[in-house]
Amino acid sequence: MLPRRRPRALGAALLLLLLLLLLGFFLFGGDPGCEGRERVGEPGGPGCLPCPLTPRIPSDGRLRGAAALDGDPLGGQGGHNRSDCGPQLPPKCELLHVAIVCAGHNSSREVITLVKSMLFYRKNPLHLHLVTDAVARNILETLFHTWMVPAVRVSFYDAEELKPQVSWIPNKHYSGLYGLMKLVLPGALPPDLARVIVLDTDVTFASDIAELWALFAHFSDKQVIGLVENQSDWYLGNLWKNHRPWPALGRGFNTGVILLQLDRLRRAGWEQMWRLTASRELLTLPATSLADQDIFNAVIKEHPGLVQPLPCIWNVQLSDHTLAERCYSEASDLKVIHWNSPKKLRVKNKHVEFFRNFYLTFMEYDGNLLRRELFGCPGQPLPGAEQRALAQLDEEDACFEFRQQQLTVHRVHITFLPHEPPPPRPHDVTLVTQLSMDRLQMLEALCRHWPGPMSLALYLTDAEAQQFLRFVEASPVLSARQDVAYHVVYREGPLYPINQLRNVALAQALTPYVFLSDVDFLPAYSLYDSLRASIEQLGLGSRRKAALVVPAFETLHYRFSFPTSKAELLALLDAGALHTFRYHEWPRGHAPTDYTRWREAEAPYRVQWAADYEPYVVVPRDCPRYDPRFVGFGWNKVAHIVELDAQEYELLVLPEAFTIHLPHAPSLDISRFRSSPTYRDCLQALKDEFHQDLSRHYGAAALKYLTALQQPGSPA
Repeated sequence: MLPRRRPRALGAALLLLLLLLLLGFFLFGGDPGCEGRERVGEPGGPGCLPCPLTPRIPSDGRLRGAAALDGDPLGGQGGHNRSDCGPQLPPKCELLHVAIVCAGHNSSREVITLVKSMLFYRKNPLHLHLVTDAVARNILETLFHTWMVPAVRVSFYDAEELKPQVSWIPNKHYSGLYGLMKLVLPGALPPDLARVIVLDTDVTFASDIAELWALFAHFSDKQVIGLVENQSDWYLGNLWKNHRPWPALGRGFNTGVILLQLDRLRRAGWEQMWRLTASRELLTLPATSLADQDIFNAVIKEHPGLVQPLPCIWNVQLSDHTLAERCYSEASDLKVIHWNSPKKLRVKNKHVEFFRNFYLTFMEYDGNLLRRELFGCPGQPLPGAEQRALAQLDEEDACFEFRQQQLTVHRVHITFLPHEPPPPRPHDVTLVTQLSMDRLQMLEALCRHWPGPMSLALYLTDAEAQQFLRFVEASPVLSARQDVAYHVVYREGPLYPINQLRNVALAQALTPYVFLSDVDFLPAYSLYDSLRASIEQLGLGSRRKAALVVPAFETLHYRFSFPTSKAELLALLDAGALHTFRYHEWPRGHAPTDYTRWREAEAPYRVQWAADYEPYVVVPRDCPRYDPRFVGFGWNKVAHIVELDAQEYELLVLPEAFTIHLPHAPSLDISRFRSSPTYRDCLQALKDEFHQDLSRHYGAAALKYLTALQQPGSPA
């Protein structure tokens, strides 16, 4: 059983359906000449394609007239045949294969929007073949593992291994070497794979991909490549003076959407064919301008019988000089939108705002809603342990929300924005924390206070993730920091999964040490440098197992002068402008730090663990992870400090270090903790289970922690 969905998901789905209706009828008009749907030999039968959308392709496969866009918006398909249906859809359980080349952080975000659009319409199992660099593989492997979409397989292929096959080709296109890799797919993909749909990352589906797969049935015995005509005059060479494009048939073809008959290509000697053509053309041309597309077109110019032209609606190209309006102004529906301009969504053309809204709808669409089963298809993977446990939960249990939230597997998109890993330093420290949308305003100040690397987990909806992206791009402070790694954990469920978020951020830290903080704390300006010095001086790591305690303070003022030294902090403390953290609400949480001793301390000093102690600490990156059972508010940090003590970490308080909590509105979870006895009872049940597990794991050594069971409910 999947977790119950939020009510807002219905609104998102309705908005998407409205946009889809508008796509077919509002902007371009419907086609009143075709009533309903037809199946060959069974007019009006169910399961057929709309007759005007996928008209038959002529048996000779040739474009009519000067070019398909001149007088025939569907690519010379013989008009709108109203007496029979388009291509028969494949059986609903047939596995469809899709190949995509994807490299880097930005391309990884693009491919997710593409995949969402495919999943929204698809009725067949999919096998995604992803050619990636190391960055994209790390991102997408984590994403698909945590997305857990039924009937979707993902295979990865190392782009580094393919680079030598195309690195000899000079290419001026912004995609670089990756833009040439579609040429080598017949050799890179499994030898038993007979056919594949190849897509650019900047396309968006507006239809079931099975309809595109069905067009393979129209290939003649000699045709090996299916392409849509290029919807600009680029290959005609008349866009500007002295423009000299690569050779092509007429306007040529666009390679953003390709059908490849891999078995036939291999038998035809495709590798030798394209290499010979490219080598010959590069004798007189300095480089490719449109990457693989130039070489595909040069080969097709020489061997026109290889190509099967596809209807223009399967690759509506929104480039700077697009002629796509000739296609979509007469077609009754569109199938694939292609943002084939370097400007992407910022491209200027007549109807771009409509297409942009369509794209943004999928970008912001709740990906959790796409975890739907394909019923009736054999070979579906069995549900994982979490899904089985979720299915067994009792919804009448007063603590159902807690149980549900701790078992929920959240989609995780690591390094959501471009990130440069820090250079290896033996004593370097990454600040690790988590936040939601309501704490986003803290990031700029945090970046000013902490000049070192950070690993941040953000709990966001799909739509909020895009707002966050725009927020960072508009901030000079945030956009300048390439050493801050942002990891989006997509929101699902009623409670804040605080320890799951911490674990995501902790797992992605790349330095030997981590400072485990909360986002509403600002560290001392000098803390990053002083922590590295302390780690070295104290001989942490293999010689000493310790957690360095950073004393925590708080201000109740939204505006105050941040202290630049311990002396300034003590002056503010004495003046009542600062306080030790939570001294008035929960002094037990930080009392063991011994602030009286800290005032006079000039060297690190050791303190003992005590019940409910929850300091902010610096520990090795391989420290114990947070206990994910603690969700919402309460005991989440306390449990982690217990685990550190159980594993015999020394607690060393640093004499010059400090971090200060800033005031903010209370979170929803803390409000529920304060107002709901049931909430507090459920938290107590989690604490009891934690202590039982601790006793099982550590035996008699865990007895001292049982005293915590006698304490009243405590925050963390």
